[in-house]
Amino acid sequence: MIFYRTRSQMDAEDLLQDVMLQAYKAIGRLKSPEVFRSWLYRIAVNRVRDYYRKKQFRSLFGFVSTDDENFYESQSPELAVAPEAEGGISRKEFWHQIEQMLSTLSRMEKEVFMLRFLDELTINEMSAALKKNESTIKTHLYRALNKVKAMAGDLDGLMEGI
Repeated sequence: MIFYRTRSQMDAEDLLQDVMLQAYKAIGRLKSPEVFRSWLYRIAVNRVRDYYRKKQFRSLFGFVSTDDENFYESQSPELAVAPEAEGGISRKEFWHQIEQMLSTLSRMEKEVFMLRFLDELTINEMSAALKKNESTIKTHLYRALNKVKAMAGDLDGLMEGI
């Protein structure tokens, strides 16, 4: 989850270490072991948000670049230059199309979509991780799915390459 959101293995590893350290320090405050997964996701999501806030702040002063042009180069080699499937699309093209699709969603729609389909959280777990009501999560997920379905026809070959 962290790697997908940061697009950098090195940054993801650093953030994961921070998340685990923060979880270790706060584990005593966890009241119910049943919510551990969503509790840990909440820590991770908040840490990734902090990462982007810092990155955006630094970019204002010219310390880092905020463009994501090198997304595929920062991934592992097999993801960056995957051969095209026969009659389908390459993995790079597929993820580029997914990125385009996700860019049309609002921040909350994108978050619930990714938590549901990439991180495979349940509605209840998403609700706990984002500290939002389940009906709010369902509404944003419904809107995201409608936008994705509408875009599916526009993304040539998206489903053929899977």
